[in-house]
Amino acid sequence: MILHKGETLFRQGETGPLYHLKSGLLKINRVHADGTLTLVNVIVPGETIPHHSLLSPNPYYGTAVALVTCEVEVLSAADWYRELEENHEKCREIALQLQGKLRMMQQRIDQLSEVSPAERLRKLQLWFQSFVPVASLSEVLTQDEIGQFIGLRRETVNRLLRAQSGARK
Repeated sequence: MILHKGETLFRQGETGPLYHLKSGLLKINRVHADGTLTLVNVIVPGETIPHHSLLSPNPYYGTAVALVTCEVEVLSAADWYRELEENHEKCREIALQLQGKLRMMQQRIDQLSEVSPAERLRKLQLWFQSFVPVASLSEVLTQDEIGQFIGLRRETVNRLLRAQSGARK
């Protein structure tokens, strides 16, 4: 299945199949009880989601939206869980996928633990460039989302992006 930028793959609270992202990037947004929208994750090629349902079914934790054009394989939940019961090697595959995601989260923690806001932004930009070649991170994320992802206020992100733009001229 092809999903174009801005299209929704699934919505928070729904239940359904699992998905394997073949290409592109997805963002996972979570809506809180007060209506606040928070970017909680970015899904990269090779990941099977939702992560919290790889071993047992659960409603979707957030809403998945395409950041760029994506190729997604739909995986039947019934077939997925049946194969887990019958093929224990599949459990090893899942463990390796989750290990890879944990390592990615360690990189995110490194980004967040940078003292310099400019360095946080730079590391996030480099990380994104390894998946999608974009001229500016603003092509795929809003300033609010960038700020949420690296623990900065939108105003700080705006100032840093303007400074980068001025430095390139």
